[in-house]
Amino acid sequence: MAGVDRVVAAVEAAGDVASTVFTAIDQIVCQLRDELGITGGRLYERDGEGFVLRATFGDAKPVEPGMHVPITYPPLALGLERGVVVLRAEDPQLDRELEELLGAHEFAVVELGEGQFVLGLDVTPDLQRREVVLTLGIVRRSINQVLTTAHTDAILGQARAIQASILPREDPEFPPYEVAGTSVSLETVGGDLFDFVPISENSLGVVVADVAGHGFPAALQVRDVYTGLRMGLGREFKMVHLLARLNRIIHQSTLTSRFVSLFYGELERNGVLIYVNAGHPPPLHVSKGGVVTQLDQGGPVLGPLPNAVYHRGFVHIQPGDLLVAYTDGFSEAIGGEPARELGVEGLADMVRDLRGWRARDAVDTIFERIAAWSGGVLPNDDRTLVVICRPEESTESER
Repeated sequence: MAGVDRVVAAVEAAGDVASTVFTAIDQIVCQLRDELGITGGRLYERDGEGFVLRATFGDAKPVEPGMHVPITYPPLALGLERGVVVLRAEDPQLDRELEELLGAHEFAVVELGEGQFVLGLDVTPDLQRREVVLTLGIVRRSINQVLTTAHTDAILGQARAIQASILPREDPEFPPYEVAGTSVSLETVGGDLFDFVPISENSLGVVVADVAGHGFPAALQVRDVYTGLRMGLGREFKMVHLLARLNRIIHQSTLTSRFVSLFYGELERNGVLIYVNAGHPPPLHVSKGGVVTQLDQGGPVLGPLPNAVYHRGFVHIQPGDLLVAYTDGFSEAIGGEPARELGVEGLADMVRDLRGWRARDAVDTIFERIAAWSGGVLPNDDRTLVVICRPEESTESER
């Protein structure tokens, strides 16, 4: 079985889907020629209701790529059903004219990639059919495992690219305020969102949201929330109507993550912040004097209730004030002695002394403090944070 080991090792090192498939064929023909009598092969790829010949390998008869074989052709159908099947020249299920065109007489059919690909491998007439089926079955399982991983990596790569295009690349300029945000995902992609949306010359939209769950399904829902918000704001929907509409869309979604907490506020240059809190951990408004107010006006979390009603809240951000909007990866962080959740009050205590700081410095410091609070324990949720500061004239120098 040394040949099988070499085939598997080469396939595992291949990389993407295309490289994996072509490496697999090349290695099967090279390494298993003597062990199984495999002399060459053909690669077919799924195309609608059939398969298209993509390439030939080894000593197989050269055939111009592009030949179409219907999925109902018995050798293909058997290969898709069983995973591996060996057919002989006298088999009545063969189309003699087609096999003569391909130069195939004794051959094995191997399904790969959940039916995306099929290999037709030429074998010598004196093969041991049982040995060929067993050995190619081992190789097939290894190839399919690598293909599944490569396919998943490709999807996650696309999700990462989508998420990177959604999250702000830089902090917005909106004097006399300083605004900054950061999101750190628990997995490769996450279910948190923050966004800054220029509404007008004198108004900036601020979004912080958290989709139930983690990973790829949550990231897809984040994309839909982002798109729905941006489209609604572009059409100048009123805030409460926009949230009600987005709630209905999420309720009707077929994705698994249909629970979304969201805070949306519109910050005006005169200091007024009008907001709606849809079941989200309440942002903390810390006054210059250190008084903390939770911004909890709004309505229920988005998704479960199709006819939910939302209301606006108001707060005035004075010079020297601080506003911290966050996802529950912060308030539910575990730390301390004895171990416990930080909680909203604990978070308020953690940020109270950051009044008058630069917004970016405050964001970075809060992340550092939450890590210290957790004592090195890895987060159990995504963490997203947005800070809004209105510095006093006397504190506008760098800290």
